[in-house]
Amino acid sequence: MAGRKFAAVASGALVLALGACSFLPDRQVLLPGEVKQADAQPPTQREHLRILAAYGGAYDDPKLQTLISQTVERLVAVTERPELHYKVTILNSPAVNAFALPTGQLYVTRGLAALANDNAELASVLAHEMAHVIARHAAIREEQARQAAAISRVDSEGSTDPQSGALALAKTKISVATFSRAQEFEADGIGVGIAARAGYDPFGAARFLASMGRNADLKSASSGSDQRSLDFLSSHPTTPERVKNAHSIARQYAVPGGPGERDKSTFLASIEGLVYGEDPSQGFVRGRRFLHPRLGFTFTAPEGFTLDNTAQAVLGLREGGGAALRLDVVRIPPEQSLPNYLTSGWIERVDRDSIEELTLDGLPAATGVAKGDDWSFRLYAIRFRNEAFRFIFASKHDAGESDQMFRASIGTFRHMTEAEINAAKPLRLKITEVAPGDTVDRLAAHMGGLDHPIERFRVLNGLDAGARPKPGDQVKTLTE
Repeated sequence: MAGRKFAAVASGALVLALGACSFLPDRQVLLPGEVKQADAQPPTQREHLRILAAYGGAYDDPKLQTLISQTVERLVAVTERPELHYKVTILNSPAVNAFALPTGQLYVTRGLAALANDNAELASVLAHEMAHVIARHAAIREEQARQAAAISRVDSEGSTDPQSGALALAKTKISVATFSRAQEFEADGIGVGIAARAGYDPFGAARFLASMGRNADLKSASSGSDQRSLDFLSSHPTTPERVKNAHSIARQYAVPGGPGERDKSTFLASIEGLVYGEDPSQGFVRGRRFLHPRLGFTFTAPEGFTLDNTAQAVLGLREGGGAALRLDVVRIPPEQSLPNYLTSGWIERVDRDSIEELTLDGLPAATGVAKGDDWSFRLYAIRFRNEAFRFIFASKHDAGESDQMFRASIGTFRHMTEAEINAAKPLRLKITEVAPGDTVDRLAAHMGGLDHPIERFRVLNGLDAGARPKPGDQVKTLTE
């Protein structure tokens, strides 16, 4: 049992740090007093609360919300189910994602809005998600997920062979994923048709899917891992397949009079000022450094690590694998000592003799070591007001060398200065008109000091490797 628990912690950290496909977490951590309230809500409301928790809450942007609502009204009027009602929530997440609940609740992240370049691309995403509702994909997928979870529980409780149990669960996941891939292709087809009948350029879906592919490639280059390796068990077909399929369908709706509406200028005006990347109020990553201005602390990950700030935790993975980290915040009763918390059972096989108390930047802390069958863990708990920062450093090889590396990293944990807190502002989209003589390099110089600025500028503006913006074009840049 202990071995399995350690494997779950380690593999979970590694998979999440690599970047997960579009899915919702199986469970979220609710603060004391919130559990009963969430459980008392009807299922749809509970799911809505889970989505908000997983994606940073709702993002308030009246301009963008108005554009999205008008687009949905225009799309629904030409569907075969015009009586259906949809409600769209913009999520405060840099992830590029959109999804639907069976009730017609649609969700679009601000990261997706930032990646789109015109109204036709936005309409293609919304029409795709509406197609899932119309074809009852969302309801079917929910039932499939429940069946898979039931099979998993029966298998894990009834099997004494962990390997055969894992194989059975993998087969179930493959079955669900294959069915979902078929749903995605069907929704692409339905969605392109809806957008075209509403008067939008039917090639918007192909353009946006191509941008998604370039964005995934950039993310892979930034993290040092191949995001596309997750496609095999993904609920989405690989992007090149979808681009080709969407382009083929769009040709069927192309009209001799020319393409449908794109209205790029209206769309770009609606997203100017949109927060890009992480919201500093929730903490943000700059290279190997994580900063949380609201809580007022920062730390730097070990050399070679890539950090990912999720709604539940800060996750890190060393290039090439073999080491990972997780930082989250937990409630610890004031009367419970930190050494006692480390050995309280939230992780098993903690070496009690390894527990030591220390002080980190004036804050009381405790550390210890735990060992699984394949992984070693260095644990830290740092008391902060009525809560504690909890660090889990995991290493699969060279435990001694890795432990020194982890200790050096925790040594960078400190309070942020007032100047650092005041300087922590989000990056925002700025719409710029291309002037004569402007080049991609010159325009990319305004990308706020982010990594891969030229590639990021091209991805953000839907430009292929050889494409150049023309004088008078409107393009997206970033500013603090």
